[in-house]
Amino acid sequence: MMPATASTSSSLSARWTDLLDRLEAIGRAHGDVALASSLAAEDMVLTHAVFERNLPIQIFTLDTGRLNPETLAMVDRIAERYDRSIQVVRPDPEAVEQYVTAHGMNAFYESVELRKACCEIRKVEPLRRVLAGRSAWITGQRREQAVTRGELPLDEHDPVFGLHKYNPLALWTQEDVWGTIRALDIPYNPLHDRGYPSIGCEPCTRAIRPGEDVRAGRWWWESSDSKECGLHAGNLSTIPVSVVTTK
Repeated sequence: MMPATASTSSSLSARWTDLLDRLEAIGRAHGDVALASSLAAEDMVLTHAVFERNLPIQIFTLDTGRLNPETLAMVDRIAERYDRSIQVVRPDPEAVEQYVTAHGMNAFYESVELRKACCEIRKVEPLRRVLAGRSAWITGQRREQAVTRGELPLDEHDPVFGLHKYNPLALWTQEDVWGTIRALDIPYNPLHDRGYPSIGCEPCTRAIRPGEDVRAGRWWWESSDSKECGLHAGNLSTIPVSVVTTK
């Protein structure tokens, strides 16, 4: 349970209790549900919750082959802290080699199409593989993160992968996430302390500047209304037309 300290507000405690209960209900409803972890702050909150209640929720992460060393090190930090391991899923090496041979190692800078093709190989196909046969998955997405997530529901049908999708942190704020991490001493990626609120592949992520959107450092060379890699492509269909046409 969340420690009752002066710095822990009743609203934050209520958020945490609601999250634990929500995840427990998801686990009961879907015995094959899995949490897709980016190893970033939100997913570490979810990981802590799953392990605290010993919930029957499998946790996996996608090692794209282009992650920061600090991100990869989180797999071992999780094992050390919780004495539990998470599944590491990797892309098809032959598909990666074919892409690099045809387009170059960093072709994703050249066009949205080539960037999405790289994401498809390194992230979407591995995710599709690990979700195959499951009835549901869980993400750490929040509405506050980006324009593409402004209408994010707590649960939805995923039209991309054809199963149920839960976003239990959809209504959480950045303050909720970090207040919980501090209160419960949850391990987190040190890149967050270096200006990276959102962390993806190393060549596609930069630190943000003061005042920028929390996902401004992801694919920073692209328009803000295209910044989904395919894992959450369904989000793009929920952006209001006025937002898409004015960006």
